Amino acid sequence: MIKRITLFCLFLLSNFVILDLATANSNANSNIKLTVVVDGIRHQKGQICLRIHNDEQGFPFTDTSEVQSGCVQIQGNSINKDFYGLKPGTYAVAVVDDQDGDYKLNRNFLGLPQEGFGVSNNPTISIKTGVPKFQDASFSLKKNKTIYIVIKYSLDP
Repeated sequence: MIKRITLFCLFLLSNFVILDLATANSNANSNIKLTVVVDGIRHQKGQICLRIHNDEQGFPFTDTSEVQSGCVQIQGNSINKDFYGLKPGTYAVAVVDDQDGDYKLNRNFLGLPQEGFGVSNNPTISIKTGVPKFQDASFSLKKNKTIYIVIKYSLDP
């Protein structure tokens, strides 16, 4: 009888250890770092604002599906921004060269950008292609990763 109780206790203890390890692995995976490097900045004033999205809703203009965001003061033709605590998944990043500090992409009466802009994967953005779609800018994030975005100051031909 004592052997059975001892075996049962060992069985329960081993299951708790397995569950605890699974929880630890899950928590470790939710602390992924994404580094975004933005190149091609033409101005030395203002800030580069970035939004990380995890869904197509609102991408790239609104914060509807935003999971993190932040701005970096411009001090050269390139900036780096680290985002921490992301969970494994599919993301896309939208970037604006915010010259006037209003935290949005200013557009003219035709809807064309008046400030620098960019999205992850650097897809072609033209009158023909229209606003970039989440699926064209998205990438899989499973571990720490660095992505590169080249900022545009006009539409592609």
